[in-house]
Amino acid sequence: MSIVNPIQRNLKFLLPVDRVTDWHADGVHVSQFLNTLSLFFPQGERFFIDSVRHYRDQIDEPELQASVKAFIAQEAMHGREHQIYNDAMEAAGFPIKSMEDRVTRRLKRLQKVSSPAYCLAVTVALEHLTAIMADALLKSPAALEGAEPRFKALWEWHALEETEHKAVAFDVYQQVVGTGTRAYLLRCATLFMATTIFFSLCTIFYLRILRRSRALINLRGWWSLTRHLWLRPGVFRKALPSWFAWFKPGFHPWQHDNRHHLEQLDELVERVESFGHEQQAA
Repeated sequence: MSIVNPIQRNLKFLLPVDRVTDWHADGVHVSQFLNTLSLFFPQGERFFIDSVRHYRDQIDEPELQASVKAFIAQEAMHGREHQIYNDAMEAAGFPIKSMEDRVTRRLKRLQKVSSPAYCLAVTVALEHLTAIMADALLKSPAALEGAEPRFKALWEWHALEETEHKAVAFDVYQQVVGTGTRAYLLRCATLFMATTIFFSLCTIFYLRILRRSRALINLRGWWSLTRHLWLRPGVFRKALPSWFAWFKPGFHPWQHDNRHHLEQLDELVERVESFGHEQQAA
């Protein structure tokens, strides 16, 4: 069972659209890589909500019921803010909508041909993938150092709330699908599948975005991205041990207790609210 109960927050980041293509201090390649991740979230969050909501009436624990309600609210807010983010990319001349439509078609096809239990297993796997990348980002302050403040705050907020609710879908899965061998094998298989498909699509979309940015053959930019992901701060490198931990029988997300990151949330909320005050003053 989760040791943290998620809380609904309604934050608006007021992203500066003129910085959307180059907001990260490490340059265009890192900015556009994170922008590419963003385009998956609006449709992905809806899929997660649908998968968990399907089993809402089968949950008999009041605490988990409350966590599911907050999970749905948080994912809805993530989807809303990332849609604004993605719309800014579209307005800047990138074919974001066509890529979002491709994600939507894949997820709707999955829902049409798969059982609710399988869709929940995919949700749990993708939630794990998101949570371990969030943790790697949060324990590496250099990952967003020097970034434009509003974009930085959005990614920190998303990472913190993914950490806060990282076990909710997993707890639903254990209650309605089970904890036996069949449930274990299903969640292992879906993590392999989800990781492969997600990063395959991410690579295709990223290359399209870089081509439109005229940065596809910029070797210095590719080195900057490689260093960022694998060396210093090394977000992907730091996430790998947690990815493999998933395959341990008896695994639970809170076996990796990183709730200390959540101590940042109050300060982050104040910082984001100050963006609105600054805009009103201007």
